[in-house]
Amino acid sequence: MNAPHAEKRLAGFSDIAESSADDWKIILSQFGPYARALPDRVLDHLRLLQGDFGGFPVDRLSHSLQTATLAQRDGQDEEYVVCALLHDIGDTLGTYNHPDIAAAILKPFVTEDNLWMVQHHGIFQGYHFFHHLGMDRDLRDAYRDHPQFSRTEQFCARYDGPAFDAAATGTLPLSFFEPMLRRVFAEPRNSIYKAALA
Repeated sequence: MNAPHAEKRLAGFSDIAESSADDWKIILSQFGPYARALPDRVLDHLRLLQGDFGGFPVDRLSHSLQTATLAQRDGQDEEYVVCALLHDIGDTLGTYNHPDIAAAILKPFVTEDNLWMVQHHGIFQGYHFFHHLGMDRDLRDAYRDHPQFSRTEQFCARYDGPAFDAAATGTLPLSFFEPMLRRVFAEPRNSIYKAALA
């Protein structure tokens, strides 16, 4: 059986410090198609959350869909709704820092306001339950003067917090959000590689 990359040209270096412009032409020729498939990989990873309850009343995919549905129905813009959909995508790989994983995935594609909201939502959500764990529920107060404090507080109160409803009806399916996710991920606005790929 052939290796998956057998039909594709490969760069010839064994140490990246010895790579050539020709090597990078080969790599860049394959980067574009791979980058364009990022939404597919993100959607696949979201599907991994299905059936993963972790003790919560709903599985992690249902929570993500409920959060995005609440934001959508409240009139939030497309980028915000995609952030709501992906805010907990890091749960599987970032068990101890899931907001950082979600923020890293979203960073090239979203505004600083939305990025900050996603990256800090864990601390803000903690206001509602940290005291049950012997933690300080007011950790978010360290950000009280930040311009995105109210935005992040609102995200947790209106969308993230109420999205654990096992009896919820009318939650929009992943297929509803797929086109907007593809649009948000269509082209990075912030990336160190953007100029090289233009």
